[in-house]
Amino acid sequence: MKRDLGIRWLFFFVGLMIEGLGVALTVKGQRFGVGSWDVLHVGLFKQLGLSIGLWSIIVGVIIIIASSIGLRKLPQIGTFANLTLVGVFIDLFNWLIPDPHTLLSESSAFILGVILLAIGGGIYISADLGAGPRDSLMLLLSDKLNWSITFSRTLLEIAVAITGFLLDGPIGIGTVIIAFALGPIIQVSLHCSRKILHNRRYQVHKQF
Repeated sequence: MKRDLGIRWLFFFVGLMIEGLGVALTVKGQRFGVGSWDVLHVGLFKQLGLSIGLWSIIVGVIIIIASSIGLRKLPQIGTFANLTLVGVFIDLFNWLIPDPHTLLSESSAFILGVILLAIGGGIYISADLGAGPRDSLMLLLSDKLNWSITFSRTLLEIAVAITGFLLDGPIGIGTVIIAFALGPIIQVSLHCSRKILHNRRYQVHKQF
């Protein structure tokens, strides 16, 4: 049903937009450190060259391939949309939001960014149109090893941060906060978003 699919795409698009806003805000408060995956990307850049953005894409493609093999299904179109849309939203909000100039404003931007990053992740995953590379890996671990999303995401964040640190990537208190905060917030956001989406889709089906 087109209307049902439209609702799912709306959740997907809004979730990615909120996630992009969250990432942009954490970048504005980067004095506290960068996220675990960015620690890895910077570390790879320092050791092997290329660029941080290109390493983000390369790592994402590798994860998509590994997750597809593990889950035994081809990536959905949303997975590729995720790779591009999140980047567009990050650049857009990074341009729109003024740079903070005080410790209070930077810390506020960082904390709000972490919360929105996780909430957006839960919303777009609930649409089931294809998780992004890193969330696909999180869902693979949760599915295959029967781990909670909280544990899977936290373990991933810690493992990636340590790997990036060993490659001389930058780690700060913000990296630790992101590693432990994302999983629990994503789990709550995903549960609530699935419930809202289910109720909305049920109302749509009742009309036909």
